[in-house]
Amino acid sequence: MQTIDLHVHSTRSDGTFTPAELVDYAMEKGLAAFALTDHDTIEGLDEAIKYADGLRASLSSPEKVPEVIPGIEFSTEYEGKDIHILGLYIDYQKEAFHRHLRAFVDSRTARNRKMCDLLQKAGISITYEALLAEFPDAVVTRAHYARYMLNHGYISSMTEAFERYIGDCCPCYVPREKITPVQAVKLVLESGGVPILAHPVLYHMSTGQLEILIQKLQESGLAGLEAIYSTYNDAEERRMRALASRYGLLISGGSDFHGSNKPGLDLASGYGKLFVPYSVLDAINNFISRRNL
Repeated sequence: MQTIDLHVHSTRSDGTFTPAELVDYAMEKGLAAFALTDHDTIEGLDEAIKYADGLRASLSSPEKVPEVIPGIEFSTEYEGKDIHILGLYIDYQKEAFHRHLRAFVDSRTARNRKMCDLLQKAGISITYEALLAEFPDAVVTRAHYARYMLNHGYISSMTEAFERYIGDCCPCYVPREKITPVQAVKLVLESGGVPILAHPVLYHMSTGQLEILIQKLQESGLAGLEAIYSTYNDAEERRMRALASRYGLLISGGSDFHGSNKPGLDLASGYGKLFVPYSVLDAINNFISRRNL
């Protein structure tokens, strides 16, 4: 049975595989499709899609090249929680969509400069310009700070960076301005995409709290939720599938692959037991076809 992965990150946010390398790796693993869903950026989509197109044109078995689904993962805030909204099959070339993303980039830049100032006061020689030089073309996240500090000998592990310096409530952490989940759902819809609530189990909400969030998002056009995910146990997956069924939502699934930034978590297979069948993508494409009638 063909397998897919609808939640994947590249070097354009906080992954360690370039967009082109992800295509090669997905082909090596026999995936039929994967969605590139970098955090708040679409900068890797052209590279991945064009690279895959070039492979199809040059290979004698073009069907072995996976479909690259254009996507994004928005970081949003809801009642003090960090909630993520995936957008699948977005039309990322729309100018209005680009304007919104540029605003996100400006917000990130201001936050990153403040964090660098705090880290310098804590005795770590780091500047925003040095981060950009070390991680060119990436949307800088806290994972990049941790990697920088590790590379330059300030810490002994990535975990230490979060525990001592940049984790939530740590002395060098600066919260970033975020949109709401409802705004993210609407942005995905405006781009022609399919909005998905990412990894709901990770928000540690009660069933009642999660259902309230789902109802609010569904009123704005939420189409699905991530019912299959790397860290879910069997009971959690059953619970997410039941929620999707109760609210008539699509099921999505993905590894949340970040390369070596999430050790032990592999593309398509997660921590070893993940499997997202192609039927999940069939249902999403059928939804898009019905919506476009």
